Amino acid sequence: MAETKNASFDELINSEKPVLVDFSAVWCGPCQMMAPILKELKTRVGEDAVIIKVDVDKNRKLAMDYRIQGVPTLMVFQKGEVKWGQSGVVQVTPLEHILKQYMPAKA
Repeated sequence: MAETKNASFDELINSEKPVLVDFSAVWCGPCQMMAPILKELKTRVGEDAVIIKVDVDKNRKLAMDYRIQGVPTLMVFQKGEVKWGQSGVVQVTPLEHILKQYMPAKA
C-alpha cells in the first residue's frame, strides 16, 4: 500500500482499475485494524485493483475535499469518480466483492 501526495492522487483515481483509498490516521485504533485486512485484500485482488492509504493528518486538504468526517473511511474510485464509500472497519470479503464489481472482466 502506498502513501500518496495530491498530484499523483488525481492520477491514481483516474485509473481504469478500481482504486480503494483508505483514509486513516496513525492514532486511530480501527485504522490499525484495517492494515491486515487490506493486506489480505491485496493478495486476493492482485494487480486488478489498487489499494492506497492516505493519512488524513498529512493530507488535510485531500481529506477536506472528500469530506472525510471520521477514520477509517474507505472509498472506491474509478475513472475519477467515487463509486463507493463507507466509514469504519470493513472486513476483507465484503471489500473484495465491492472491488470485483468494478474490475474489468477477464478474457
